[in-house]
Amino acid sequence: MTVLLPPSETKREGGDPTRTLDLGALSFPELADERAAVITAARSVSSEESTARTALKLGPRSIAERFRNLALDGAPTLPAIERYTGVLYDPLEAASADQATTRWWADHVVVQSAMFGPVGAGDRIPAYRLSHDSRLGALRLAKHWPDAAARALATRSSGLVLDLRSEGYRALGPVSDAVVLRVVSIGAGGRRTALNHWNKTAKGRLVSLLGRSAPDVADMDDLVAWAEEHGVAVERTADGWDLVAESLEPVRA
Repeated sequence: MTVLLPPSETKREGGDPTRTLDLGALSFPELADERAAVITAARSVSSEESTARTALKLGPRSIAERFRNLALDGAPTLPAIERYTGVLYDPLEAASADQATTRWWADHVVVQSAMFGPVGAGDRIPAYRLSHDSRLGALRLAKHWPDAAARALATRSSGLVLDLRSEGYRALGPVSDAVVLRVVSIGAGGRRTALNHWNKTAKGRLVSLLGRSAPDVADMDDLVAWAEEHGVAVERTADGWDLVAESLEPVRA
């Protein structure tokens, strides 16, 4: 089983200063040239405040994030699963997870980064600023990543591929046979409503539970059986597969 996650705009600062970025040590090392090209382009647009503001969509409060892209080579690194923060990643509590959980994530979770392409959850990366829709001059992420990332993902994606990425990041690394899980809320009369912002929280809770229970999942039948065992509703519909957000709400005392 492979779980595909989007990155997050927000990143945790810091990391191990003795372990800086090593493109050759990242998962999918065949993407080294593509990664180097994006880093070069990101560094170029980040070198001036005026170009960084437009290219990276930075406001007055975030403009300093351009300096992250200028310091990628020597910046401290963290595992990707710890680097990202926000409503999807906070429920993971990755920094305090035990070794068995961290190992399951490293073996089964891939994050689709705009800067580095797909990376394993355990890959060590620095903080950076780049989104799927960032503008890097002649280098267009929407053309640069899809073919190369899709080929790389195909080498790892045997068995079930559960795609929890947002649309913009799915486009950067298409996986044709992946199962896209839609997060829904069920209201009065059983009406299903697809969630937007808060769908990330449900996805984070799902990946947290997967890591901490470390299931052996080969296909959707296995995933549904695991979900039922843990009180999580993963349901087949006419449109695909739904994850019911309420089934992942924390139990209140």
